[in-house]
Amino acid sequence: MIRKFQEILKTAQLKGPKTIAVAVAENLEVLLAVKNAKDLGIADAILVGNEEKIRQIAQENQMDIDGFTILEQNDNIEACRTAVQLVSKGKAQVLMKGMVDTAIILKAVLDKENGLRTDKVLSHVAVADIDGYDRLFYITDSAMNIAPDLNTKKQIIENGIKVANALGNEKPKVACVCATEKVNPKMQVTIDAAELVKLNETGQLTGCIVAGPLAFDNAVSLEAAKHKGIKSLVAGHADILVMPFIEAGNILYKSIVFFARGKIAGIIVGAKAPIVLTSRADSDIVKLNSIAIGILMASNNEGGCCEK
Repeated sequence: MIRKFQEILKTAQLKGPKTIAVAVAENLEVLLAVKNAKDLGIADAILVGNEEKIRQIAQENQMDIDGFTILEQNDNIEACRTAVQLVSKGKAQVLMKGMVDTAIILKAVLDKENGLRTDKVLSHVAVADIDGYDRLFYITDSAMNIAPDLNTKKQIIENGIKVANALGNEKPKVACVCATEKVNPKMQVTIDAAELVKLNETGQLTGCIVAGPLAFDNAVSLEAAKHKGIKSLVAGHADILVMPFIEAGNILYKSIVFFARGKIAGIIVGAKAPIVLTSRADSDIVKLNSIAIGILMASNNEGGCCEK
């Protein structure tokens, strides 16, 4: 099981290279990430966007991008459509968001004729490497689903399992994170958590061990779980942290980056191919780590439904 980002990069080197289609690539951090990915043998890239701006950024930063294919497209909407079509036609295996609003690229992804939509829920999975812990954390959902209902949470968990599986975690432990570890009829998220546990116990949600409701400390700290007398295979050992709603996930994601100085990456799951989706403010290292996870996801998806 992969436990650190350094291991992710090394494993991606063994699985790669694969091709990334970058939508609106005229951004320094994006170009640094794909250049580093290429130099590491993880991935090649097709850069879709304003070629003049792309080359100007590369030149100003002494970056050699002559090995990349650049497709000229000055309109952001059309650039996203082009990048999505490259993936849907099998010319690339991973889609990556560049300097463009998330809503624009997702509209292209969800296009019924040329997009990458499936009948599954799209959800964001953040992968976090935090000092002091012997494992990676999978945080979901911090960027896509605002207030997921029970069925959406089930699919969010299933998407999280796919990412964990791609990183060698065959049966992740899932914590449904709430403000309390007790079911409270006035708190719908605690009711949902208990229902998700039942789905897991009855075989309707497989490939993982689910516990909840669990307060955040009980999910990640064995000492805290013991202090409260919580006995569970998940308590203190959680791999996947299912957030109750988007604000909680987003705050946790950014707290890891800005307070804990942890390493993090982000990927969208549920489409026909992995989508590297990070904040435009994220560093090139975050984007490189996300690319590496996308490559491992694409390796698991080989033989899938996109055209060849």
